[in-house]
Amino acid sequence: MLKIAVCVKQVPMVTELPWDEKTGTLRRDLAAGMMNPACKHALEAALQIKEEMGADVTVLTMGPPAAEEVLREALALGADRGVLVCDKMLAGSDTYATSAVLAAAISRQVAEVDLILCGAYTSDSETAQVGPQLAEELNLPAAAYAEHLDISGRTLKVRRLVDKFRETLEMEFPALVTISMERYKPRYAPFAGLEAAFCRGQLTVVDAADLGLSPSLLREKGSRTKVRRVFIRKAQKENVKITGAAAGAVSEFLDRYQRKIGAVIGKSIELKKRANDPAGTDE
Repeated sequence: MLKIAVCVKQVPMVTELPWDEKTGTLRRDLAAGMMNPACKHALEAALQIKEEMGADVTVLTMGPPAAEEVLREALALGADRGVLVCDKMLAGSDTYATSAVLAAAISRQVAEVDLILCGAYTSDSETAQVGPQLAEELNLPAAAYAEHLDISGRTLKVRRLVDKFRETLEMEFPALVTISMERYKPRYAPFAGLEAAFCRGQLTVVDAADLGLSPSLLREKGSRTKVRRVFIRKAQKENVKITGAAAGAVSEFLDRYQRKIGAVIGKSIELKKRANDPAGTDE
């Protein structure tokens, strides 16, 4: 039976990104969390493999205690086991440090893993670095932005779309793949999944010491990214009130915004032309 590890991440709700402007890190404790959308597609890929050919699926995440929620969600959806890496020493880790910690967690908690799946990127940073860096840490063949997986024996075929070219890559297990969001539409958790999430599902919490990560090793494999400045650009709306007689108000309105209105109308006409003549032929 295949052993699959899925790396997921709890990210803040899109509408809530509380940055600490002094440290340049996200205050994850102040925002409601959710499973990263791309990670849901990676989990769905693992669950479909499990249904089609049988597999043992372990979901791992690194984060604060609240990150347990995304593991419970994964168990409810059909994962067999969850592993939470939780340690204050790991707070503020960049992608380099995160990949080192996840590599240690997989090595210790998912022995002889066949396939590691990750979301292609996360909504709170979109670096798309952890998957490839994790493959380097574990010395595994890897492919990014996969839209379809096909398994035959110990061989994995990966189909992906890159720079408008469709590629099919082939590699032997063990391997790592990051999943894009084009396919593997995430499923909804069934009511029966609640029992799996809170009663039958196995959830393990480990810290740095459990993974053999000493303070000296953490310094060596620690975060190398230095955030110089973080700021949130706030949109400012300007309200303009035009008063007076109708003719004068219309004239003033056109004086102010005629150029902008013309640009919008011109763009709309151009879009309609393209829609009616997709081949771009001239009449």
